[in-house]
Amino acid sequence: MAPADLALALTALACLGLRLAGVWLAGGMSAEHPAIAWATAVAQATLAAFVALAIAAPSGALAEVPLAARLAGFGVGAAAVVTLRGRLLPALLAGLAAMLAVRFLVV
Repeated sequence: MAPADLALALTALACLGLRLAGVWLAGGMSAEHPAIAWATAVAQATLAAFVALAIAAPSGALAEVPLAARLAGFGVGAAAVVTLRGRLLPALLAGLAAMLAVRFLVV
């Protein structure tokens, strides 16, 4: 197994373990508990950092997509989340469609 594949597998296992521990610990807490609010904030910050990194310094297949296409996909996806009142799957699909459209128009 390549080192990058091993790192990805170990990271996925660690995330799964932490999620299971979180479900077990949060089972007895209310949704307003400070620990739940903290965990939510950390999860959102982590996701925001990942999205920013994927747009600014992508790797793999995304590195082949022009910056304008990545920014268009992000902009359309963010606008769709607001317009669709938080429905993430349609917003994700709208952002992906916008990114692909701009990519094929630019190239």
